Amino acid sequence: MAIQSVNPTNNQIEAEFEPHSSAYVESALERTEQAFKSWSAESFAYRGKLFIQLASQLRSQKEDLARLMTLEMGKTINEGIAEIEKCAWVCEYYAENAERFLKDEPLTTDSGKAFISYEPIGCVLAVMPWNFPFWQVFRYAAPTLMAGNTGILKHASNVPQCALAIEQLFIEAGFPVGVFQNLLIESSGVEALIDDRRIVAVTLTGSEPAGAKVAEAAGRNIKSSLLELGGSDPFIVLADADIDKTCRIAAKARMINCGQSCIAAKRFIVVERVYEEFIHKFTAFMKTYIPADPLQKSTNCGPMASLSLAEELQRQVSESVKAGAHIELGGKMAGNQGAFFEPTILTGVKEGMPAFEEEMFGPVASVIKAKDTDHAVAIANNSRFGLGGSVWTADPKMGLEVARKVQTGAMFVNQMVASDPRLPFGGIKKSGYGRELSHLGIREFVNQKTIVLP
Repeated sequence: MAIQSVNPTNNQIEAEFEPHSSAYVESALERTEQAFKSWSAESFAYRGKLFIQLASQLRSQKEDLARLMTLEMGKTINEGIAEIEKCAWVCEYYAENAERFLKDEPLTTDSGKAFISYEPIGCVLAVMPWNFPFWQVFRYAAPTLMAGNTGILKHASNVPQCALAIEQLFIEAGFPVGVFQNLLIESSGVEALIDDRRIVAVTLTGSEPAGAKVAEAAGRNIKSSLLELGGSDPFIVLADADIDKTCRIAAKARMINCGQSCIAAKRFIVVERVYEEFIHKFTAFMKTYIPADPLQKSTNCGPMASLSLAEELQRQVSESVKAGAHIELGGKMAGNQGAFFEPTILTGVKEGMPAFEEEMFGPVASVIKAKDTDHAVAIANNSRFGLGGSVWTADPKMGLEVARKVQTGAMFVNQMVASDPRLPFGGIKKSGYGRELSHLGIREFVNQKTIVLP
């Protein structure tokens, strides 16, 4: 069955590809095994030089690569350009810092000398999603390869052109054959890859069900795994917050990538004293996002990544409304073609509704009223997810207190949640485990070997 690239703006097929054969997959595994022997022995300076060249390649092609994202999954051209710039940044960040992050770490013992040696382990399989089709791959590849590992990518099936473009970028930057490879295969082929002895670890960014399957296969094979799954990030607004500023950023935090981000703000938990003012001003800012042609630089809201995703979001909204939620803005798919969905605000959201219990992966904001700060924290923690969150207040001390109480992998005070190469990224609960980025990320897939000398 052909792997199709479908433009969500008009639902037209852009390209079709035959999946790689079992013989090609086998040859890729052979290449990665051979490449690891020499790549793992290379200096940090050599690897870093290639990643600096890769960053240059990304920047020189950013307009074309952004356009490719727009055509395959509907990202606005401006967001696509910013994504490529961020990929270049993470390449440079690890080129400059990998050796420092992985230097021998001395240990104190009763006698003799001891230290931790951080050593590469082999080929790490990456199962990556469509929503940030370049960034998700590069935030895995830069630390993993700089550590001396090799990589194989199984990208989301709806972004095959992005996957092929990424592989080509590594080739053009001069990376040795087999160090980074892309496989065009169906999701059903992932388990066999994890079972193969030449794959030593796996990382997945994606849905909760996909994460469970990958973790099961990795566990059965006693292989390391890292999961970055869904999120239903709380955006907590306290009574003393600057409502104008908070609402402006709230709209941006919900609408980034047309709402299709794991760390987009999704549950807006507002203390009742400022609830009505928040709804009024938040609605005004959300109205400024208008679905339109994502290739136009004036567009701030494109389509969702596919018609099926828009239809699933429509189901969640409709079921929430049937259960008592109120549509404050939007509420339905937009236009006669494409996967467009109106920016939407739901109020009266309560436990049991899809808008409360599930991840709303699209431009829909769930607004929940809290009695006070303690109640807001309790609502925030009443979720099976725990990826990120933010709190908005004029009192920095209270902001820190709330940040410590909310059960997430990251909390931001008076800032929207964002990923940054310098900050550890990952979640708890059903949002996954392990950390990407920063010094923690590059240590996920290395052997933390203890060496003791007399």
